[in-house]
Amino acid sequence: MGDPASSKIPLEDRPTQRSEVPKRTQKAPKADDVISTITEDSFISFRKKFHFPNDLVMKVPARLDRACFPPPGYVTVYEFSLRAGLRFPPSSELIDILTLCGVCLSQFSYRAMSIVMGLIVLFRDRGVVLSSECLSRMGHLFSDAQGRISFRSKWLDIHTRDPSKGWISNFFYVQNDWGLQEKWGKLKELPVPLHIGAEDLLRILKLPDLDALHYEVRYLSRYVDEEYLFKVGLSTQAGRSHAQMLKKSARVPEVVPQKNHSKRPGSEEGLQASRKKRADEVLTVVSKGPRASPSKSYIPEEVLNHQCIGRRRAEELYSDFKLEMTKTLNDWNKEFVKVKYLQGEYKKKYDSKVKEMKVVEDQLEGYRTELANKITSVSSQNERMDYLYIELVEAQATIKQQEKAQQVLEAENEKLQSVLSEKEAQQSPSAVIEEFKKSYAFKIIIEDHIQEARSHIYDVEVKALEAECA
Repeated sequence: MGDPASSKIPLEDRPTQRSEVPKRTQKAPKADDVISTITEDSFISFRKKFHFPNDLVMKVPARLDRACFPPPGYVTVYEFSLRAGLRFPPSSELIDILTLCGVCLSQFSYRAMSIVMGLIVLFRDRGVVLSSECLSRMGHLFSDAQGRISFRSKWLDIHTRDPSKGWISNFFYVQNDWGLQEKWGKLKELPVPLHIGAEDLLRILKLPDLDALHYEVRYLSRYVDEEYLFKVGLSTQAGRSHAQMLKKSARVPEVVPQKNHSKRPGSEEGLQASRKKRADEVLTVVSKGPRASPSKSYIPEEVLNHQCIGRRRAEELYSDFKLEMTKTLNDWNKEFVKVKYLQGEYKKKYDSKVKEMKVVEDQLEGYRTELANKITSVSSQNERMDYLYIELVEAQATIKQQEKAQQVLEAENEKLQSVLSEKEAQQSPSAVIEEFKKSYAFKIIIEDHIQEARSHIYDVEVKALEAECA
């Protein structure tokens, strides 16, 4: 792939060139910088090995095409995804998971694709459908810096490794007839459900215990084989695959038509002679009496009491089968009794848990009522405090207004006092006296003097009258 002139470089010069660009050779290629190595001949082997449908439209990428940017109407598919169990058309579970995660098909690594497809086949083999909730409970999809999606198990030990090293250049395009996302997107994490646990998974998959679930998931790679894919209906065109051994043959044996005998007179006479001879052999009894009809023929007693070998063998097989069935029924009865016992124990535990939950719910209801009462009282107190606060604010505003009015009055009084003092200083004493006479204080003084004069006159007159009376 390099320049042919590079092979002619002397050996002494090669180390210097390598030392100049050591970092460039050590960098790993990115997915958007690699040219596809898939050709038309690869499609022939893919159709034969992975059983592509006849109506599947595929396209070989050009030199300028990249895996991250497929042509419009196409999706990018890596060859390792086919080895990881991907078949066309994709399963509805895989389409739902890709839609919920918001990523395209080519972003799934070999580990993520093999685990997701293995879980889909495992669930289908158990008669159920893998949902996004069960997938998020069994593991966690995460994205790296380049946007590749991988799978990390939370509480299950799953070992899956891509055996191929040149996966990055083995990609091609498939026509998008299923509404999948075409360009690479950012991963949206699936929410972990709280209503699905280990016991629910065991019940869904019909497994006895957690060890059985660990065993099934640990050896999950066997579910992406062609037999299981064909068994659950993901590989629709198995062709000459050995997966056909999983289906029972329902072929009806053909009836070989008999050749018509010729109706020549000689053949009819021979046929009648053979029938007569056979009837004579049936009607003739060995060393016993003459010919008789079949209804009155004599059969020896030892012949009637005789049991053929086939009948004895059938009776032996029947007895063995009866013993085996009896043993199986006994085993089933034991398992049934065990299951009923466990069911009773689980029912007792469930009833006790229900009672505990009921007590807790009653306590919770009481706490809720008490909390509501406290909230009501606190809200009323808050309303009263708000009302008092509003009144306080209004009183403070009124006080401030009164203070401002008092300040204004004091200022006006000072102004008036100053004006009055100025006027008093400017006026003459007579004017002041005149002004004083006009004032209210002068009137009061005059009235006081008049009242004193009256009192004095009254006293004098009273003393005069008293003297005259005396």
